[in-house]
Amino acid sequence: MTESVRDKVIAIIAEQAVLEPGDVTPEASLADLGIDSLGLVESIFAIEEAFDIQIPFNANAPDQSEFDISSVASIIAAVEGLVAAQKSV
Repeated sequence: MTESVRDKVIAIIAEQAVLEPGDVTPEASLADLGIDSLGLVESIFAIEEAFDIQIPFNANAPDQSEFDISSVASIIAAVEGLVAAQKSV
C-alpha cells in the first residue's frame, strides 16, 4: 500500500518538529509544533523532493505566498492540489 499525501506530509512535518507523526494534528500550525522559519523552508524543500513538485512559496515574503501554511491541514490540501495538477499535465 502506498503512503498517502496526507501521511507523507505529516511525516515530513513531524520530522522537522522532532515529534511522532501521531502528535501532528491537522489543526496545528507550524508554530504550534515548534517549527521556525528555517524549519518551514526545510519542510518545503522536503515536500518538493518527496512529491517532485514546485511549491509557489517565497521564504522572504511567506504572507504573500500562494501556498497556504496556516495549518497542517492547509499544507496537506495545497500539496494534494499540486500533486493532482502535476498528474493532469
